[in-house]
Amino acid sequence: MCKIYYDATEISEMLGISKTTAYGIIKKLNKELEKAGYITISGKVSRTYFGERWYGGVVNEEDVVSQGA
Repeated sequence: MCKIYYDATEISEMLGISKTTAYGIIKKLNKELEKAGYITISGKVSRTYFGERWYGGVVNEEDVVSQGA
């Protein structure tokens, strides 16, 4: 089964940031999703939404590498 979310560890590794900073990003993105009426899970964020907001529509890190980001 494929995971549909990222956790702080995955985001911190992808972006080269601390887990504390990653949790802050997750919190901000989840707040945006909640405002839009979506259900969220604390400490996790949708892979799709993260891709849209962080990389401008790129869904996974393989796409980021292939685009030269």
